[in-house]
Amino acid sequence: MKHASWLTTSLVLLAAIGLWEIVSILQLFPPIALPPPKAVWRAFVILFTRGYGGHTIWTDIGISSLRVVIGFLGAIIIGVPLGLLMARVPLIFRIVDPFLQFIRPVPPLAYIPLLVVWFGIGELPKILLILVGTIPVIIIGTISGVKATPPLRLAVARTLGASERQIFRHVILPSALPEIFTAARVGIGVAWTCLVAAELIAADQGLGWLVQYAGQALQVAVVIAGIIVIGILGYAMELAIRLVENRTVPWRGRQ
Repeated sequence: MKHASWLTTSLVLLAAIGLWEIVSILQLFPPIALPPPKAVWRAFVILFTRGYGGHTIWTDIGISSLRVVIGFLGAIIIGVPLGLLMARVPLIFRIVDPFLQFIRPVPPLAYIPLLVVWFGIGELPKILLILVGTIPVIIIGTISGVKATPPLRLAVARTLGASERQIFRHVILPSALPEIFTAARVGIGVAWTCLVAAELIAADQGLGWLVQYAGQALQVAVVIAGIIVIGILGYAMELAIRLVENRTVPWRGRQ
């Protein structure tokens, strides 16, 4: 099954590249707007060897990845315990939920001017933007996981004499973990979105900055190459989360 899945994915990618090449040959779009695949490949080679904007893309990858990991882990460390408390303690839910619902629909770009004014243009505002943008997803997923705990499991645990602490550790938390991991997988995408938004405005390094800098110079091949790198990194991180999930929650899908 895994080999078939990878084969299907490879065929779809090859078909997409082939269609892209055909569109380029037919010149349905001007080359400056949609460069052919070979031009994007040349941009990749340049980015990974000579670099663009004064440094190679390895520097941008390292900086952006570090920002995402720190902000995302901060959202996990804060969001999961807070979500568990909100799901178990009605008072905490009533206190936090209005702020959560206020923050959730606001686009990340709206926070950037405030964060820059408050914290400057260093690393802190970028990491905070990732944290603020990602944490609602983590909290809501955690609450949903706790609320989805089957009542029968709770009843059986209480019948067997389990304490509230034992119920939480052995029943509620394992039941909530699948939803928490789902929220984490969604959240890593949100984290990259927030990072790119921050780097578009207040950065001189990073993949978001690279895309913006190349776009201003009308280097569309470099822009597309940067977007592809962002997508690959985001997908790789999502696969890493999925791997941890498979090891931590092996019972998912068997309940």
